Amino acid sequence: MIETVFRTEDLSVTDRVDAWREKLSQIHAPVDLACRPDSDFRAQQRVVQLGGALVWSSAWSPQTIRRTPRLIRHSDPEVVHLSLITRGAVGFRVGGPDALYGPYELRTNDSSRPFEILMGPQGEVVDAVSVDVPRARLPLSSDDLDRVIGHRMTGQEGVGALLAAFLTTLTDNTRSYTAADVPRLETILVDLLAAVFANALDAMDCLPAESRRRTLTLRVQAFIRDHLHDPDLTPTTIAAAHHISTSHLHRLFQDSGTTVAGLIRHLRLERAREQLADPARSDVPVHLVAVRSGFEHHAVFTRAFRSAYGMSPRDYRRCALLHEAGGDLATD
Repeated sequence: MIETVFRTEDLSVTDRVDAWREKLSQIHAPVDLACRPDSDFRAQQRVVQLGGALVWSSAWSPQTIRRTPRLIRHSDPEVVHLSLITRGAVGFRVGGPDALYGPYELRTNDSSRPFEILMGPQGEVVDAVSVDVPRARLPLSSDDLDRVIGHRMTGQEGVGALLAAFLTTLTDNTRSYTAADVPRLETILVDLLAAVFANALDAMDCLPAESRRRTLTLRVQAFIRDHLHDPDLTPTTIAAAHHISTSHLHRLFQDSGTTVAGLIRHLRLERAREQLADPARSDVPVHLVAVRSGFEHHAVFTRAFRSAYGMSPRDYRRCALLHEAGGDLATD
């Protein structure tokens, strides 16, 4: 994927603020920037391009960002911005009273409206993961997008938590993706962003049916990962938790190359494999690893693990830990 990194520390002190203003203007739209008059101004940014969308993680020294009517008249790329704050606080004003956002809240603005953002009002550094998407790319009406900008939303539950997990996983593991993954990742991003906005407006029915289907599939997959330890996790209980029929649930997975039961089995085995390879868990008995991964019967777990990875769980642990320690895997 196309990824670029910017750090003010790589520049002379006198050039940092102007360079950072230019970077923000390129990502979203032209802005004014005001910073404290000291020599310790710092900012850094990692940008991943997903088709027409940009996802970027950042760390900011305290500063004020303004998008003014004059700047809007000069240039308006008509993009929507969302930030997931992960550390610090952000003050925000857009056509209404001031608001203060904290960790794992979702803050929005768009390039067509004046706004003022105060990063780190108490002098703290702010970390965030942000998204910029053209308004035309989102499957919501212009009126709906106008209504949702400035709406307080959370990244700790519901579809907001799905979006937060997607953004943090993407920016933490960019090297695990290739250019071939970009179209799929862009689709997921747009679906989740639209679902977060529609949910805030209580207007999920306004989304296209295909977008709703993909979002529901992501919710189901996240539910399965969160409940792998539960031996009663079955298609029936998953369908009931999402208020759909089991036949509807199975249809969601028709194009994925696996079944619901197959996904549960695969994810449980992967969780067990990760635990067996973890030196910090080397004293956890194999049968307990199986239970924690959702397998009730040790013999069933052992057969499934051997079929998937070509060796028993105990042998896999021994080889993985020996490899971690830098030993010879051929040594008995």
